[in-house]
Amino acid sequence: MTTVDPAPPPPMRLRELVFGAACAAAVRAAARLGVADALEDTPTSVEDLAAAVKTKPQTLRRLLRALSSQGVFTERPDGTFAHTEMSRLLREDDPHSLRYIALWCTEPWTWNVWPKLDEAVRSGRNVFEDVYDREFFDYLNEEAPESAHVFNRAMTTSSQQSARDVADLLDLRGVSSVADIGGGQGHVLASLLEKHPGMHGTLLDLPGVVGNADPRLRDGGSLAERVRIVAGDCREDIPVQADVYIIKNILEWDDDSTRRALANVRKAARPGARVVVIENLVDDTPSMKFTTAMDLLLLLNVGGAKHTRQSMVERLTDAGLLIGEVRPVNAYLHAFECTIPG
Repeated sequence: MTTVDPAPPPPMRLRELVFGAACAAAVRAAARLGVADALEDTPTSVEDLAAAVKTKPQTLRRLLRALSSQGVFTERPDGTFAHTEMSRLLREDDPHSLRYIALWCTEPWTWNVWPKLDEAVRSGRNVFEDVYDREFFDYLNEEAPESAHVFNRAMTTSSQQSARDVADLLDLRGVSSVADIGGGQGHVLASLLEKHPGMHGTLLDLPGVVGNADPRLRDGGSLAERVRIVAGDCREDIPVQADVYIIKNILEWDDDSTRRALANVRKAARPGARVVVIENLVDDTPSMKFTTAMDLLLLLNVGGAKHTRQSMVERLTDAGLLIGEVRPVNAYLHAFECTIPG
């Protein structure tokens, strides 16, 4: 039976850290093999699981033993394996599924850029272009369609899971119009419109993104009559006027792109309009280990960064926004409530 050591001594903990790639690879393998999907509520023998996912029992047991030591699955005294709260998150049908997030964070390109983190730290710029000779999103769209699919599914999953939290947080009583800038497929906008039946909304994002907007927002959808979909790049122009602008998880690019996007919001918005910026922070958050890791990955692939509370305040202030309350949305997001000065 595999057990979890809750507090290894420092020498062993450092050994565990330098083998972190093995842990990530094990999670990725389980997700790609569909082990969590094959394991039902009843503890199952490794032989039956191996038959279900078409692997060899001996090597599947080794994979499950490694994962069980991390709390992903659990091995019972009789040698069968059962779900834990974490392993259920690898199921595709779980409402809180992190399957595509797990796959996205372990895509093949990540293994090629992580070893060059020291170069990125020295230079302060991404190393992805040195490895692949093109910008990150160009590579995804032109050379790695499977990885692009995983990215889209991961972003959709993340947006769907946080959309309700955003809708619950924001007080939009009396608001007649809201714009979701760089809003992806519009899951946050859809949740806001469902909660506020008298409100109209606009979704702005790149053409290839809004072309796959949430079905509720498209022609024939339940919210379509109250929605305008605009294809565009918020770093170039924001041809939208609204009472409230939502900007969620897009101010992680290089500083120039962030400045341009905020300047365009300021240019488009009327005096007194609200601007709600929602971001992960690398401080003041219980998700510190995850967020700081994502911060380093952003440095590697696009030269971007997650923000501290102070760096976000500085960028919003430099853009001429008046900052009010800063509130947690959930365990990993914060909302900065701002207004456009008169």
